[in-house]
Amino acid sequence: MFFVAPQVLGICLFTLIPFAASFVLAFTQWNGFGMPSFVGLDNFRDQLSDPDLGRAVLNTGVIMLVTVPIGLFLSIVGATVLNKVRFRSVYLVMLFAPVVTSAVAIALIWQQLLRQDGVISGVISAVFGVENIDWLGHPWLALISVCIVTIWSSVGLNIVIFMAGLQGISPSVMEAAKIDGAGPIARFFRITLPLLSPIIFYQCIVACISSLQTFDLVFVLVKNAGPDNGTRTIVYHIYDLGFAKSQFGLSSAASVVLLALTLVVTAIQFGAQKKLVHYES
Repeated sequence: MFFVAPQVLGICLFTLIPFAASFVLAFTQWNGFGMPSFVGLDNFRDQLSDPDLGRAVLNTGVIMLVTVPIGLFLSIVGATVLNKVRFRSVYLVMLFAPVVTSAVAIALIWQQLLRQDGVISGVISAVFGVENIDWLGHPWLALISVCIVTIWSSVGLNIVIFMAGLQGISPSVMEAAKIDGAGPIARFFRITLPLLSPIIFYQCIVACISSLQTFDLVFVLVKNAGPDNGTRTIVYHIYDLGFAKSQFGLSSAASVVLLALTLVVTAIQFGAQKKLVHYES
């Protein structure tokens, strides 16, 4: 208990107590000074009718629905390809580099690339003969940019995890499928994917929760939630209410809404796993 105590104390001080305090503050009006005043469910009524929260939920949902399936698909394909090439460790180091790079550094680099006079717009303009695109100056283009950077920065970790899963598949299973006449495509869809389904399920849950908590990339990449709140996410909305406007009661209510959404999304995934996930006996 003596050695466990520092970790337990840290969890209590920085996780459990703030977690409980957020629920209490959700029912109060507090600007960070003085004593909070109880307002009941007013904060939740305010947030559920707030168009900014509605836009934040929409943007966050788009990020999740775009980045999770595309990111997992690219990761599975990449892991399958790299699992069969030589010197794959070199490629894994290159792909894993964004994972260990600061999100702020990634956002700053991509911010320069996505400028209207940046490299990406310049190449597209030269190839297709169109005007330079202001990727971060249009609401939906800015949101697409966030999705692209999110996928780029997370695919390396997923590839490493999926490669570990691929290497755990017994070669005898694949050999038996070849003897039965199964081609590469049939083996991929009928053997590889079912055996990887537990890892896919785990990665899907982690990716969904991560996308629901998108903040640092949006905060640095696009200033002030982008044009027309085009990249305003739920966590950015919570930050804006609490630390920019000093409305900690409303901010806490929005955080409870985020918790509810996270639980719903996770519960749906656990319900779907009964039909989609195959656990090898």
